[in-house]
Amino acid sequence: MRTLNHPNTPDIQLDAVLAALSDPVRRLIACRLSHCDDNQACLTFELPVSKSTASHHFRVLREAGVIRQEYVGTSIMNSLRSEDLEQRFPGLLQAVFDAQNAAGA
Repeated sequence: MRTLNHPNTPDIQLDAVLAALSDPVRRLIACRLSHCDDNQACLTFELPVSKSTASHHFRVLREAGVIRQEYVGTSIMNSLRSEDLEQRFPGLLQAVFDAQNAAGA
């Protein structure tokens, strides 16, 4: 079974999270995941970028500790690591999502 590397909660770095969320496409992914109760496959996201660029964005979010990805069959399922990020940086995700919503996205 294939596995993907994720940083442990104590190893998530603020600079990496902020850099990952500084890109509008990655913020869009995180915002969409924040509204989902279930894991979402990469292919369910309609993004304004090519498939290879979308894969890059998901990888950046995973490596920063913003999302968790796991294989289910041939699909990669994504979930927001909101509890881990809230533990590590209280209020950060909500502040990012509030700013995104205020910007009208």
